[in-house]
Amino acid sequence: MSLKCDQQKGGGLTMGNPALVKDPYNIVIAGVGGQGNVMLSRVLGNMMSRRGFNVTIGETFGASQRGGSVMSHLRVSSEMSWSPQIPQGRAHFIMALEPIEAIRVLRDYGNPDVKVLCNSRAIHPMGVIAGERDYPSMENLKTWIRDLSGMFWFVEATNAALELGDPILGNIVILGALAEVCELPILREDFEVVISEILPQGKVETNLRAFDQGLKMVKN
Repeated sequence: MSLKCDQQKGGGLTMGNPALVKDPYNIVIAGVGGQGNVMLSRVLGNMMSRRGFNVTIGETFGASQRGGSVMSHLRVSSEMSWSPQIPQGRAHFIMALEPIEAIRVLRDYGNPDVKVLCNSRAIHPMGVIAGERDYPSMENLKTWIRDLSGMFWFVEATNAALELGDPILGNIVILGALAEVCELPILREDFEVVISEILPQGKVETNLRAFDQGLKMVKN
């Protein structure tokens, strides 16, 4: 049974008795250290828990915390708790905070039906900065991701975050975009509750604005 969702004015979902498109629904969040990957996985996991789903999260980190690859696996189920490791080739949705990281994840966890939501801002690794390697063009990256996925969206999440005053808000912009793609029951009211529990009150409003900005950046 597919997830039932009705778009409301201003984004978001109205839910009756939701059933996941797949159970467990397997999400990979990929980025590099310093982009807020871990916080994004925690916020999304807590939002799904508020909807009554069982959520397991597993994370892997690159050689260095800042600048190294960071990957989170979320498995969302209405039936049971699953192991945190998604089997290879079994991702249903990939959220990438950096384009090359989307390719890395697709190589191991992608399949012809996987959906990809990707931030378009590149973060050049040290080899590229030092002139030892080339970073692929955005045209090539989009072609590769298109060829390796069933559906994909690129969003200018970092640019939107910079307009809000903090590039790390790109992770929340991506979360808002995911809500508009309508693969999971991601409700703004749940986000507001969860983010209010994590952050000081003075930062909540900016995060809500980032979430709302993401809602506007993709179309079904």
